[in-house]
Amino acid sequence: MPPMNEALNGARSSKTPFLAHPQPRPGQSEMIADATLALSERGFHVAAAPTGIGKTAAALAAAVEVARQRSVRTHVLFLTGRQSQHKIVVDTVRKINANLPGEDYPLRVVDVIGRESMCEVLDPFTGRCMCETGSEEATKFERKESLKSFILHQPRHVEETLVRAKSVGVCAWQTCRSTVKEADILVCDYNHVFAEQVRESSLPAMGVTLQNSLIIIDEAHNLPDRIRMTMERVITPTIVRNAAMELEEHMGNLENAVKRDPSPSTTQLLEAVRWSFEVIKAYRAKLTARFSTYHETTPEEEELRVEIDDFTGLLHTACDEVEGLTGQMRISTTGETTQHPAKEDRLAQLASTLFTVQVEAESDEETSEPDAHRVGHILQSVHRFGQTTALCIVFSPKGREGKLTMHLLDPGLVSKPVFEQSGGSLLMSGTLYPPEMYAHLLALPANNTTTKAYPSPFAAKRRPVVVGSNVTTKYTERGASNTQHIRNHIQGLIDASPGNVAIFAPSYAMLNEIVLDANFKGVRQVMKEDRDWTKNDLDKIVDRLLEQKAAGGKVLLAGVFGARLSEGVDYHSGALDAVVCIGIPNSPPSVLSKALKSYAEERFGRNLAWRYTVSQPAINSILQAMGRPIRSVADRALVLLLDRRVTDRTYTKCFPADLRMYEAENSEATHRFARRFFAKVERDETLEHE
Repeated sequence: MPPMNEALNGARSSKTPFLAHPQPRPGQSEMIADATLALSERGFHVAAAPTGIGKTAAALAAAVEVARQRSVRTHVLFLTGRQSQHKIVVDTVRKINANLPGEDYPLRVVDVIGRESMCEVLDPFTGRCMCETGSEEATKFERKESLKSFILHQPRHVEETLVRAKSVGVCAWQTCRSTVKEADILVCDYNHVFAEQVRESSLPAMGVTLQNSLIIIDEAHNLPDRIRMTMERVITPTIVRNAAMELEEHMGNLENAVKRDPSPSTTQLLEAVRWSFEVIKAYRAKLTARFSTYHETTPEEEELRVEIDDFTGLLHTACDEVEGLTGQMRISTTGETTQHPAKEDRLAQLASTLFTVQVEAESDEETSEPDAHRVGHILQSVHRFGQTTALCIVFSPKGREGKLTMHLLDPGLVSKPVFEQSGGSLLMSGTLYPPEMYAHLLALPANNTTTKAYPSPFAAKRRPVVVGSNVTTKYTERGASNTQHIRNHIQGLIDASPGNVAIFAPSYAMLNEIVLDANFKGVRQVMKEDRDWTKNDLDKIVDRLLEQKAAGGKVLLAGVFGARLSEGVDYHSGALDAVVCIGIPNSPPSVLSKALKSYAEERFGRNLAWRYTVSQPAINSILQAMGRPIRSVADRALVLLLDRRVTDRTYTKCFPADLRMYEAENSEATHRFARRFFAKVERDETLEHE
């Protein structure tokens, strides 16, 4: 990497060197300074940064400046859970490069998505790329070098790379991975860093180390749940049966390999697979019998928490039976004696062996995880976390045979070692409230972590919040009269709004009852969220909203909190004029929610447990929905909250400190407030591209 130009660095001391905007926005300079200080000390900064502050540009400005000041090559890893955010990052880097003076060299970016979306021909048996089969090595090298030059010449969206890769006949996935070592910034998914198997297989291949990386985590409010979801696995007798069949197939392949080349490593693996096959086969019979017991003791609509010792006890019993049949010492294929693993090593040995399984998929489309790997993941997690209270196994009687689901309650057990190895990290989101909570949940080092909630530069005037004080969705107060009052508030807002209105509810049942069963006047079209919508369907929604608005019509967009319409769509260009949030999306009681609350009490204390597991996640879902209409400093929108409970202290402390609520005692008050707001505050088109 070229050395920093000391004279240039000195000349820039009075301003931010790598900012995409001509001038810093309100609050942006403060965020850059805070992040730069934390990262320069290999520390961590958690930023609740509202839309409009320019958090993507701020994060890149801070991280790139620190990376270029380090004596060793330092990569900036920009992690996001949504592919749509990749485009924003790449476009921001293009703006940074356009603003750089001639003496400085431009930033180089590699944008990657999942392998299955980048590698056109993936061998289902070996997992090897077959995109370039038949090409001569010299030709492949020239084509790859051509694609690498294309990627590094200027920041490219992954779609552009895929088109070019196809035209030159090389694998986009392989080429991007080999290009990262020459880049400054890698844009990728959370899993590249926080999923252990993905991290260990991808980062070294890219020439990236955590120690020499600065990690930017976008939409970081999603990271705790994303880690929990990544760790979650389901096990059933059928899955265990399939794992045994996959082991048997793998064993046959290894036996043939040993005949061709009886090397010690292959022979030892074969012995481990044989032992694992017998254990898993015996375990399946015992699990099937235990499922019958679970069904007898668990009502149809309820769940049961399974003790870890009960789960592992079946495995150890299976191991004891197999070892009792074969003897403590067993004869290997080479005639040598080998010893069964010690009891404390059994789960780790089983998991390790199951992860070696390679089986041929039944179809070209089948890319899901082998069942042997599913079982291996569960055993690995039980081995690692089973002695703590952070692991929860739940039996559900639903379905043909029921299922056991393993949940990791503490995402910090996964994130802590990653952060500790990294060269520093910046976590940011518009709904990272309170930032201290996320620092706790993700186990960031207390002595080297800063947190801050930045005020919105325009929310008070351009995104007022109105609360219907005469309505609630509290179960004991529901009824026909309350439902009609909610509908009246919505109608009052529709009448005053000049354009489209989005409505979000805690469940599809409530959405149907309150919204879709009603007949709102002045609405040209009602668009209800569909669970079967594809990404292409979602991409068309904003265009349809803008088309209707341009034609003078109004669309009522109806969805639920936490789903794709409330979090996964960028309603740009003023597609929405208002958003209605019905109720408070508290999670329904369950075995898992009870386990989460108990674990939170143990780790954070009773006072914080309720907030961390119940009230704050619910309010953050509302905040996500509230932020949908405001995608740039040009936007303005009115937010209507239809549940008076949001003004209770339990919930008000969960909202940003600078958020002000106006109470509307009835639908007429809502209509008057909305009419005045839309008359006074218009969308400012001149700010659209700032």
